[in-house]
Amino acid sequence: MLDRDGKPVPDAVVVLYPAAGGSAPSLLQASPTIEQERMRFVPALTVVAPGTTIRFTNQDRWDHHVRGNAAGPVPTGAAANEGFELRLAGKQDGQPAQSADVALRSPGVFLLGCHLHGSMRGHVFVTDSAWTLKTDADGIARFASVPDGAAQLRVWHAEQLVDLPRKGLQVQATPVLETMQLSVVPRPRRPAPAPAAAVPSGSGTAPHAHY
Repeated sequence: MLDRDGKPVPDAVVVLYPAAGGSAPSLLQASPTIEQERMRFVPALTVVAPGTTIRFTNQDRWDHHVRGNAAGPVPTGAAANEGFELRLAGKQDGQPAQSADVALRSPGVFLLGCHLHGSMRGHVFVTDSAWTLKTDADGIARFASVPDGAAQLRVWHAEQLVDLPRKGLQVQATPVLETMQLSVVPRPRRPAPAPAAAVPSGSGTAPHAHY
């Protein structure tokens, strides 16, 4: 996966739709966790299958909100997803971080945010194909044991506002390398803020910072 300038794009979602079907290997986490840590969602992008329960955990010393809004087009034949909201108290000294679980039942994309801290942003991609991976730091998603024959390839990225058309390809016994290119140059993710001075336990207030 390349950006508009021809540079590799990490954290793009690559979805394969083999015409032959078949059983896909286990490519996705069964029970993923998204941390709220140092004013960020970690990981920034999580890919799951429909019906997966995601755990949100607040590792910061101040309260966070989790807002999940359905974003982007709904796959053909899929039910529209409803959003979700929850609030997690800050982590106290000597205590486990507070967590909450959310089950996502239908394919689609969720934009994650925090009412309390507007700079926080993340995404959850609920796929409609078991053949789904994120690209690595080199912009590559490697699939193994894909059934031979015709297939369609879809790529999604949070900053590609207009979905790229699906690309047809022919899977063979020998490795196949396909390249797709975004029409945008994704912005680098902002680094996490530097560790702040200690906040009195139980204050529930984030330190003042500029973003």
